[in-house]
Amino acid sequence: MLPTLLTHEWSMSYPMTTRSVPVARTQVRRRLTLWNWAGDVEDAVLVASELVANAAVHGRVPGHELWLRLAELEGGDLIVDVSDPVRAFLEPGREEPGSEGGRGLLVVARLAEEWDWFLRAEVGKTVRARLGVAGPR
Repeated sequence: MLPTLLTHEWSMSYPMTTRSVPVARTQVRRRLTLWNWAGDVEDAVLVASELVANAAVHGRVPGHELWLRLAELEGGDLIVDVSDPVRAFLEPGREEPGSEGGRGLLVVARLAEEWDWFLRAEVGKTVRARLGVAGPR
């Protein structure tokens, strides 16, 4: 049997509304504190918050929820996954000029070691960010 690459894992579903953002923020902060995660908890909270907000605004489909998953790897890095039911991905900077949106993924890119997105086999997509314990390079 192969050794596990995760030391901790947690996930939760949320309604597709921006009211889910502060709830997710609180739960991420609490979970990482319980895990005694060695990275910057507030950076991780902000990354999760931005990804949940993006999913709630751009991934809303009636009858579906968004999913947030945290996974701490053996080396201490943290994976933040947010999944929604929409297969399309809005690239940063594609918003209307002067709009309030579009900065969330730029924040994620600045705080995360790396980030990406991928289609899910069953429905929708997942946006994934990896945060290191020493912060971004």
